Amino acid sequence: MKNRTLIRILVLMTVFIVATSFYYLPYYVTKPGSAHELDPIVEVKGGFDDKGEFMLTTVRMGKANIYAYLIASIKKYEYIYPVEEIRNPHESDEEYNLRQLQLMVNSQNHAIEVAYKAADKPFYYNYKGIYVLNVYPSMPAKDILKPGDRITAIDGQEFESSEEFIQYVGKKKKGDKVSIKFIRNDEEKTETIPLMEFPEMPGKTGLGISLSDDKEIVTDPEVSLNTDEIGGPSAGLMFSLEIYNQLTEDDLTKGHPIAGTGTITEDGEVGRIGGIEQKIIAADKAGAAYFLAPNDQISDEIKEKHPELESNYSAAKKTAEDIGTDMKVIPIKSFDEALKFLNSLPEK
Repeated sequence: MKNRTLIRILVLMTVFIVATSFYYLPYYVTKPGSAHELDPIVEVKGGFDDKGEFMLTTVRMGKANIYAYLIASIKKYEYIYPVEEIRNPHESDEEYNLRQLQLMVNSQNHAIEVAYKAADKPFYYNYKGIYVLNVYPSMPAKDILKPGDRITAIDGQEFESSEEFIQYVGKKKKGDKVSIKFIRNDEEKTETIPLMEFPEMPGKTGLGISLSDDKEIVTDPEVSLNTDEIGGPSAGLMFSLEIYNQLTEDDLTKGHPIAGTGTITEDGEVGRIGGIEQKIIAADKAGAAYFLAPNDQISDEIKEKHPELESNYSAAKKTAEDIGTDMKVIPIKSFDEALKFLNSLPEK
């Protein structure tokens, strides 16, 4: 009898644990991810080999169930964020994931452009249209467009950038209608959409979408990046260094394992990213000797609102000291500054 009761209790506890593990709280949990060698990810046709390796670093993130939330609340370097700090207002999980993947595509384009400019190699862009990132729920486009659609023309006109598209729509008035040509799943469609004011922005008229340029960079020699499901723009700096290293004969790594992070602009400026502390831990576990960290500047205005905020480099250095790693953290503001440091490294 006692054994039966015990079995029932165990079964009920198991069912309870399984059931509650699928109940998600309105929070995300982030934790240290991993460091990925860039040699298998980036390939320049006919490119040069290196003796060491460049690595991009990632953060693991997922929606929090009660157990993940409790664990993260007591573990160092696991962080809890409310949903509204991760996703944009009205943004679904699908839209968030699409936005992250598109940010990665833009980051790759910037990295390729910076590397090919520095190596004095030719490239140009093929503009493909406007990539739809989000569709606002109370706006006219909600019933017609979907995240991932590519708009190729409006009122029969094609554009060379999303800025031109926004300027054209911005001249329209509430109630005006526009003809949108777009591609979904390789099928071309044309629909007419009326314009409305945004509920949160009275006086601003639009379709009700957030967007990004959808363009393809063409290079000589060819370059390909296989990023799978890695999203976001934070690998821009490391992509640019790996591409440049394969384009040029001298090996920037000098035989060292080098990790890092940071966004990159078309002009080669390195920008701030999230999860720097967790990326330091990932790089240390992967055996990196050096970590290139964005040396961003925080304005007085932002410091006044968020006095606890510190630069990526400062946070990275503190984390490295806290975990007792021998890995050296290097402050980087630009692609050129990264090259200068790497060129100063001794051969291993």
